[in-house]
Amino acid sequence: MRVDYTDRTKTRTDHEEWAIEAHGIVKTFGDKRAVDGVDLNVRTGTIYGVLGPNGAGKTTTIRMLSTLLRPDGGTARIFGHDVAKEPQTVRQLIGVTGQYASVDESLSATENLIIFSRLLGLGRAEARRKAAELLEEFGLTEAAKRPLKHFSGGMRRRLDLAASLIAQPPLIFLDEPTTGLDPRTRAQMWDTIRRLVKTGTTVLLTTQYLDEADQLADRIAVIDHGRVVAEGTVDELKSAVGASTLQLRVQNQQDTEKAVRIVEQVLSVKSNVSAEAGKIISPMANADRVADLLIELRTAGIDLAEMSVQKPTLDEVFLSITGQGVKGKEQQTSQELHDAVGVRA
Repeated sequence: MRVDYTDRTKTRTDHEEWAIEAHGIVKTFGDKRAVDGVDLNVRTGTIYGVLGPNGAGKTTTIRMLSTLLRPDGGTARIFGHDVAKEPQTVRQLIGVTGQYASVDESLSATENLIIFSRLLGLGRAEARRKAAELLEEFGLTEAAKRPLKHFSGGMRRRLDLAASLIAQPPLIFLDEPTTGLDPRTRAQMWDTIRRLVKTGTTVLLTTQYLDEADQLADRIAVIDHGRVVAEGTVDELKSAVGASTLQLRVQNQQDTEKAVRIVEQVLSVKSNVSAEAGKIISPMANADRVADLLIELRTAGIDLAEMSVQKPTLDEVFLSITGQGVKGKEQQTSQELHDAVGVRA
């Protein structure tokens, strides 16, 4: 399943087109195979989401790709550079923001960023300029001189992300960057991540917030028990769970039976239509038929109180792929689902 990119990508070399190329990477701790042959291919200039339950191997995978852990097997390249053979080069191309802020609470935001900048080789004046620039970008200018121990969780996470951008790396690893943040601050972080990608940065994002992956990711990999069990766009993954559903409520409950017959006829569905207390729920493979259905209902003199089309949620995708059931939903077998979205054997 390929995405149609603009002409500018056609002139790239393979290494410029792919920010990350990982094939069969493995990491073992004692007798536990934490990562068991993960494959990831991330295009330059995109947001790639990695989902998985606790202990699935997401963070270990990030640590290998960012040279913090050496893979026990397989190969991984960042913009064409091998993470095991060229770790110093790879480190110059990446920024990493972990699950917990790596900042000094006794220092101010400005002092933290200046220290990070100096460690990266910037001069004193350049370090101060860079710190002020990043604090403004992340909305922290007013709190620049305040000790971090007085920062909220959201402010610390924004500062941590700012620190990872000092060297302006073309690839950023964000390992659950919004964990513990309130919805408003999480939305602010989403806007920041989107702005990064608009400037050409590539982002690999691990998250347990399914709405976060739904909102941000161009493609998603689902990792379970150390393996990629499904990969695709959000719509591809949702489609693999099942068709959208059409939900109708007739104003006069006496019209329910007649409305059901019209729904079955127009949408070409029979046994899967349910109706109760004037509410009708039907699978719908083709959204274009909704207009035809509304015309038929109006012609039959059936008035509607409400109508909606519901796509499968990413929650249902996640639960289905990782082998957990969803109450009240008829599901495909795991093998059928994996085959539909592209499983890694």
